[in-house]
Amino acid sequence: MTTKLFGEPVRRREDARLVTGQGRYLDDLGPGALAAAFVRSPHAHARIKDIDVSAALDVEGLVAIYTWEDLPGALAEPLPLLIPHPALTHGRTAYPLAKDIVRHVGEPVVMVVAEDRYVAEDACALIEVEYEFLKPVVGVEEAVQGGNLVHEDVPGNVGAHMVQEVPSRDGRSAAEMIGAAPHTLEFRLDIERSACMPLEGKGVYARWDADDQSLRVYSSTQTSTSVRMAIAAKLGLPLPKVEVIAPDVGGGFGVKIVHPWPEEILIPWAARTLDREVKWTEDRREHFVSSAHERAQVQHVRVGFDDDGRILGLDVTILHDHGAYTPYGIIVPIITSTQLLGPYKIGAYRVEFSSIYTNTVQVTPYRGAGRPQGVFCMERTMDRVAAYLGRDRTEVRAANFIGPAEFPYDQRLIFQDGRPLIYDSGNYPESLRMLKELIGWDSFPEMKARAAAEGRRIGIGVGCYVEGTGVGPYEGGHVQVTSDGRVHVSTGLTSQGQGHETVFAQIAATELGVPIEKVSVVTGDTRRFGYAVGTFASRAAVMSGNAIALACRKVREKALRIAADALEADPRDLEITDGIVHVAGTPSASIPLATVAVLSNPLRYAFDEEAKRATQFSGATSMDRPPVEEGEEPGLEGKDYYSPIRSTFASGMHAAIVETDPETAEITILRYAVVHDCGKLINPMIVEGQIHGGVAQGVGGALYEKMVYDEHGQLLNASFMDFLMPYATEVPRIETAHLETPSPLNPLGIKGAGEAGVIPVSAVIASAVEDAEGITIDRMPISPSDLHTLRLRLAG
Repeated sequence: MTTKLFGEPVRRREDARLVTGQGRYLDDLGPGALAAAFVRSPHAHARIKDIDVSAALDVEGLVAIYTWEDLPGALAEPLPLLIPHPALTHGRTAYPLAKDIVRHVGEPVVMVVAEDRYVAEDACALIEVEYEFLKPVVGVEEAVQGGNLVHEDVPGNVGAHMVQEVPSRDGRSAAEMIGAAPHTLEFRLDIERSACMPLEGKGVYARWDADDQSLRVYSSTQTSTSVRMAIAAKLGLPLPKVEVIAPDVGGGFGVKIVHPWPEEILIPWAARTLDREVKWTEDRREHFVSSAHERAQVQHVRVGFDDDGRILGLDVTILHDHGAYTPYGIIVPIITSTQLLGPYKIGAYRVEFSSIYTNTVQVTPYRGAGRPQGVFCMERTMDRVAAYLGRDRTEVRAANFIGPAEFPYDQRLIFQDGRPLIYDSGNYPESLRMLKELIGWDSFPEMKARAAAEGRRIGIGVGCYVEGTGVGPYEGGHVQVTSDGRVHVSTGLTSQGQGHETVFAQIAATELGVPIEKVSVVTGDTRRFGYAVGTFASRAAVMSGNAIALACRKVREKALRIAADALEADPRDLEITDGIVHVAGTPSASIPLATVAVLSNPLRYAFDEEAKRATQFSGATSMDRPPVEEGEEPGLEGKDYYSPIRSTFASGMHAAIVETDPETAEITILRYAVVHDCGKLINPMIVEGQIHGGVAQGVGGALYEKMVYDEHGQLLNASFMDFLMPYATEVPRIETAHLETPSPLNPLGIKGAGEAGVIPVSAVIASAVEDAEGITIDRMPISPSDLHTLRLRLAG
């Protein structure tokens, strides 16, 4: 096989269609559909006393109005809790439409369906909801005092409490190791609440076919197969009668992995009830107040260490704000508590978290999913230790690294997938060496001195991380070669800009020895592939990539067997090059893969003349043996699933040089460097893009993006006028280098890369600002106003 595209920087195949306006997003579909809109709660915590729709009934173009009381059967029950956990003793989810009590601003109360969105919004404005105000709970520290409850049956607002403890290798606890350590530190860290802002919000479009009692739904989702199952269950439909398709999706970043959102079952139900097409697209304010947020945590750290900076004992207590509901369980704090350890071997470790209800928007994974908080905690700890000892920050990190010869390395914790937290491969000392060289770490003191002589303040920061990727339980792939020689690849997970059409085609082209132009890829369409888990947690390439490779290998094996029969050759002597099966070293003895596809599906026992002519022309000499063995399916296609024994762990290290203005306290990133290890690279160009995009989001989280609630539970900056995000002018040129330590856990040796760029950025920027200012940074994001306040505090 010489058609090798794995590892090549192939240009993204989907881009031409998208940048020329040929994409088909949710709101491009169903132009004649009825439109839905929602009356949402203006209060963070209130009891619904009455809903009066009478003033809206005369609105021309109104079709229907629904409240919770109109919902039948399972539709009137709370939404599913997707990921239960023994520690989540008080998991709570919302109703599709609020029943009795609303628990955050933006919770849906009434659904209106009308001829168009304008009419629907007009009708919403005329619906009067009478509320009895209840005291809202805002902020985890207020919540744990338990004076007011978000859910009356959840004591102290604590939804979950979990402790994991790993003793030292000689059996001593973290408390014992800290108590016996030569040096100890204790401090608090804060990460503010933020949220992802995809260009396209959520959206659902549904049409009901009354003739065959089937439902087709389009959703801007990260998990079409799971949405399908939820719709079938909630609407009482047979699963084969429901199709869910993810069209082009304008960004996900985690918020669209939650399923089903209320709208994803309400819109299909309305379409079925009304026997009309119905569509809803989320507006920007709805996204701010009714989708999902992330990040907010308070962390208390106790650490003991020796004279070299080696961590002997670490004890971390976390208060995690999960908002009003827990539809996605406690995945975020579990990831924080386990990924916190990063590339380090800690003497003894204890972590305790409480996941807390507040009257705010629910918290579910956002790109990075708990890892930025964990890395912020660990890397701030490393910087504190280095400052206390007066040692170089990279030396302290190196003193704690897991060595290259120590893999697989068991951190003796349970990861988010319920399996042991065992790192499969890596070379952390080499990553640090590469990063220091890339950023110019050793020569920075001279650069800093020159800047100081000019009255400028600059600083350098560093951050390391390990990221669990490719979590199970499975993904599948289907590959079919048709009689025109084209290769059709399908997988169940969805795409939101990752470049799946390109990388999956590269895998198939490499495995089958065909030109990439012959390969097409379909994702997120339950008509093509009915079972999948979804696109999240940096898992798509690892999971579906390996599943597609395995399916291709089945197809290849069958193709070589059929071709060997036709060519009277040993399958082991055959190769596939540019879609031609041939004897190695004898190109004239060959048969096109397209002809092999014809032979794989005999329409009668005697082979037709066209197939005979095709094989004879290409040098085949025998057509007497059947191409389909007993018990084998016809057709040149294969399906396979990949299920990992556990997650694979990517890693990376970032460094930044920043400048802080002495007068305005504005923070400018002068340079940003990344060394990343995601195993074998399928497409280096796409990995670069993932890293660049992740760093951009990380810069937002470090310097700009913060959800601000007042004491009444009102989100004060629920628009792009008030919620700051970085422009291209705020994102520096990103310098990158790649280290490849293949994973031994999967056939392709790959690890995930989707979230890598965002994970350590807050830690890196905090480290750099601290170095520039000589001020301890223990809260992120940091704005010029925050930095100015810290300066005043330091000045006395």
